[in-house]
Order: sequence, then C-alpha cells, then structure tokens
Amino acid sequence: MNTAYLLIGGNLGNRSAYLQEARHLIQQSCGNIVHYSAIYETAAWGKTDQPSFYNQCLALETALYPEQLMQKLLDIETAMGRKRAEKLGPRIIDLDILLIDDLILSTQLLQLPHPALPMRRFALLPLSEIAPDLVHPVLKKPITELLADCTDELDVQKKSADAN
Repeated sequence: MNTAYLLIGGNLGNRSAYLQEARHLIQQSCGNIVHYSAIYETAAWGKTDQPSFYNQCLALETALYPEQLMQKLLDIETAMGRKRAEKLGPRIIDLDILLIDDLILSTQLLQLPHPALPMRRFALLPLSEIAPDLVHPVLKKPITELLADCTDELDVQKKSADAN
C-alpha cells in the first residue's frame, strides 16, 4: 500500500460541490482517503484572466501503481465533465498527483514528484497542512521548508476548516 498526495481543484461552477464529488469518486475507485486539508481559494496561476480556484490536498492510501492511479484520476476528470480546451484554462476539476511516498518517476503520463510543486504556494500550503514533515524525494527538504522558500506570491486563502 502506498500513500499518494493529491491536489484537487477547480474554478468553474459550484467549486465546493465538485471537490466533494471528486473526493467521493477517488474514494470509490482509487483507494482510501486517510486525510484531507481545508479548502483554499487562490487566484488563477499562469493564465490569470479566469475565476479563482478552490484547491484541496488529499492523502490517499492506494494499492494502484502510479500510472494506474493517474489514469483513474484522468477518467474521473472526464466523467465529471472536464474539457481540455486550453492549457491552464478554466476547468470544473483538476486532479494531480503531487507525490507518492518517496517515489521518483518520469514517464510520458506522469512525473513524480510533480515538477512544479516547489513553485506553487497553492499546492504547498494545503499539503503542509496534512503532511508538514513529508520530505520531497529530490530536493530532500520537508514540505514546510519548501513552503517557506516558495517565491510564488499568489494569495492563498483558507476557505473552510473542514480538514480531517
């Protein structure tokens, strides 16, 4: 059994409801969600002329291999109605794998750890809430240190305290 750390998010429609639906579908088809952060709101990163995002990190116990997990997440995005019309564009749901244990992997489908993780406050902040001492397997730094070193200046605001 592996522990995968996921970032889920979206900026269209009822963002909270879509996150809840995604958690339910992940729990059904990918493994057991053992921990999740509060929901955070962040202005769009990269392509800024769109609504703000709701994001949340999940810790998932899974027996799936990394690429199997990524494929299941892509299937969930499709089932929820995600359309990939433009890179970094608005979306109902976005499901990313940030880390799986201390695995380092680079395939056509998946790169672990997520290459942009150290540069994205909207991912580091909720991840630090559920796994502050988790060590990045390439940079050899805990998540809290990556967050302290992060130069991303986007404002990230906690929207809910419904973490478990």
